[in-house]
Amino acid sequence: MMRTYNGSCHCGAVRFEADVDLSQGSLRCNCSFCLKIRCWAVMVKPEAFRLLAGEAEMNVYQFGAKNEHHHFCKHCGVRPYGIGNSPRYGVFYGVNVASLDGVSDEELANAPITYVDGRADNWISPPTETRYL
Repeated sequence: MMRTYNGSCHCGAVRFEADVDLSQGSLRCNCSFCLKIRCWAVMVKPEAFRLLAGEAEMNVYQFGAKNEHHHFCKHCGVRPYGIGNSPRYGVFYGVNVASLDGVSDEELANAPITYVDGRADNWISPPTETRYL
């Protein structure tokens, strides 16, 4: 079910709202960046994401092909979202599920997870092993 969630970084300097249907699934990736930050993301269209506060409080990190902009709070370091552009999905916001406020434990436990093999640049098939993600 589509719901508008509020979200934030840890210190609250960055705040946003996003229209998300957690029952439609989320992503866990094994690329070097996602693995280190333990990213758990849900993809939303640009029109479903609204930054409410903190644009000046963020820095952006990019690596590799620089297709994605990983926004993080320069005060607390939390990465509430990233912006990407893929041939398959077009422009998208990758909202960090852990940065959504007011999500129940049950909603989180029931959110389906799709595993992707970003390490091998394979966004269609899961990696052989996913238990560590």
